[in-house]
Amino acid sequence: MDRVVERAGALDVHKEQVTATVRTPGERGGRREQTREFKTTVRGLLGLHDWLTGHGVTVVAMEATGVYWRPVWHVLEADFELMLCNAAHVKNVPGRKTDVADSQWLCRLLEFGLLRASFVPPKAVRELRELTRRRKTLVRDRAREANRLHKTLEDTGIKLDRVASDILGVSGRLMLDALLAGQRDPDALAQLAKASLRTKIPALVEAFEGTRFSAQHALLIGGILRHIDFLATEITALGDAIEAHFAADRACEDSERPFELAVQIACSLDGIQQRTAQMLIGEFGTDMTRFPTDKHFASWAAQCPGNHQSAGKRRSGKTRKGPKWLDGALHDAAMGAIRVKDGHFARKYRRIRARSGHKVAIGAVKHAILIALYHMLKNGEMYRLPTPNPAAELKRRERTTKRLLAQLERLGHTVTLQGAAAA
Repeated sequence: MDRVVERAGALDVHKEQVTATVRTPGERGGRREQTREFKTTVRGLLGLHDWLTGHGVTVVAMEATGVYWRPVWHVLEADFELMLCNAAHVKNVPGRKTDVADSQWLCRLLEFGLLRASFVPPKAVRELRELTRRRKTLVRDRAREANRLHKTLEDTGIKLDRVASDILGVSGRLMLDALLAGQRDPDALAQLAKASLRTKIPALVEAFEGTRFSAQHALLIGGILRHIDFLATEITALGDAIEAHFAADRACEDSERPFELAVQIACSLDGIQQRTAQMLIGEFGTDMTRFPTDKHFASWAAQCPGNHQSAGKRRSGKTRKGPKWLDGALHDAAMGAIRVKDGHFARKYRRIRARSGHKVAIGAVKHAILIALYHMLKNGEMYRLPTPNPAAELKRRERTTKRLLAQLERLGHTVTLQGAAAA
């Protein structure tokens, strides 16, 4: 087997220590292997950096162990070619499981080019990813707190959510604050309504009548509202940080394609809003040359059918588990796209759902959005509607006609087709 890396290094990373192995040329054409352990403190990682440099190591491989690989990556990425590997793909020989054995095995695999590196985006994209993921987490937390508020109000007998579409709007907050302040008169609470909600004052009075709003309810609801306000402040701060990150990227001359332009390109697709676009760019960046084709891109994102065939039989083609944050952002984009009236993705969704159901149809839309994003970002172009293909449309109509005829024949009907008269 041909040697690919002449001076290879491999790391077995844990929370408190890193076990490092290097393989370098030895005497008489042999190989020299050395192993050392380092602490994961900054001082220890700098010592690891100097040790690898002293041996002339050019490529370093490590397993993706939770989040413990990140500080090691930050210290080494400027001076070495790094490879982050899926731990499931580099299993050692059974019965030989130690930190030293793992690092030695990983180093030998790297030496002969048997490792496949995971995709690690550039530093600017990783920073954007941290911001967008944190904002998404807080948005989910705020939604959970809103649900807890609805649940607590149901216990009190208050039916405010049956009248106001948003109980956390201006009118809803005024009424809830008045309840916390001790106001229990339904008429007084209803008069706090603003704008269009004032037309529903009789319904609001009925919603507040006969309620059992106790001191315990006031304690619970007060805490929920304070938490919602805190989360809203944090979400706003993260939004400002993302905008500042975009501004810094815009001023950077080394940026291949500014984040702001990439977000505009993504927003030209049906159903994608600014926050979803920022989330998507934070997951895979703007440089599509890292993926040879759109098929490689879809495979990395796990938005394509699996391939499992043995003994001439095709097994389950279930989509494998991929990056969960990217999958969530694509799902949000797909759900928005299928709501666009007479849009390309909406038609695709309805066509597939008729024969395969919602889950398969929404997966097909996610795949189509991902493929479109790949080509748009690669070419720097806004989304354009697909050019109509009369031949493909004719084939689709023929397939649909054949399928419907077969259904009618299975039901015992004899069908004679007659074309509609031309207008």
